[in-house]
Amino acid sequence: MSDNPVVGFIGVGLMGHGMAKNILKGGYPLWVKGNRDRAPVEDLLGRGAQEAASPKQMAETCDIIHLCLSNSPQVEGVMRGADGILAGARPGLIVVDCSTADPASTEALAAQLAEKGGAMVDAPLGRTPKEAEEGTLDAMVGADDETFAKVLPVIESWAGNINRVGGVGAGHKMKLVMNLISMSYAALYAEATVLAAKSGISPQTVRQVIGSSRLGNGFFDTFMRYAVDRDMEAHKFSIFNGGKDVRYANAMAAKVNAPALIASATRHYFSTAEATGHGADYVPSLSDRIAEMGGIDLAEEVKKGEV
Repeated sequence: MSDNPVVGFIGVGLMGHGMAKNILKGGYPLWVKGNRDRAPVEDLLGRGAQEAASPKQMAETCDIIHLCLSNSPQVEGVMRGADGILAGARPGLIVVDCSTADPASTEALAAQLAEKGGAMVDAPLGRTPKEAEEGTLDAMVGADDETFAKVLPVIESWAGNINRVGGVGAGHKMKLVMNLISMSYAALYAEATVLAAKSGISPQTVRQVIGSSRLGNGFFDTFMRYAVDRDMEAHKFSIFNGGKDVRYANAMAAKVNAPALIASATRHYFSTAEATGHGADYVPSLSDRIAEMGGIDLAEEVKKGEV
């Protein structure tokens, strides 16, 4: 029998499946709770995981539970529901929230879990589903010293770059800063590419010049794989989720009275894309939305650049 802690995982979607798979590979007994898509659940069950009937049962069974959900309302539902984690929590339970969430919500949930003798850790993610499957995600972790020491070996099974950034809530704050930067990049790259195209400079030229300069970076490369190569799988992160993160960042700025001029502009870009029915599209397709606003077809501009 394994001496490793029993781990639970709720939210085995694009990111969560790879994380859960690597927890299993690390030798940890694993319980999972899926949603509508049964394929990742069945895959993990085939690898040796067990399935919990409810978050409450998972809390009664597991030592450490990971959450990888879309937003704070979902996290709050899983935690506070009648069959939620808090209903089954016992002393020593640790909940690791890998969602990109509202830090104020995280701190409130941490206080409720502490009343049950448990501890909350926020460990939001960086990088993509590809790195999730490889076990090389980035993690920015908020936790107290004792709890961090307990969860670190498990996090090491799915993350390759781990930064502890402070106490509980700090991880989600750092993630919002990160996603504000990346989503603002998306809006900026889209607008700059359209400006160039309307001025007679092809998207291919923008990629070549910027990508080979000190302004190039991994996010730019992924963004341009969609804008130029039309790779629909380049960055599988929805405009809806990006917009949600930017809204959370704006709320965080308002709470601490920080300037949010760029954050506000980025929020408007994403809100416009959502309002026109493109929330489910992936973030790099923001380039197409801005091109439409500018009266051009970006795919056609790419074709022109090939001549």
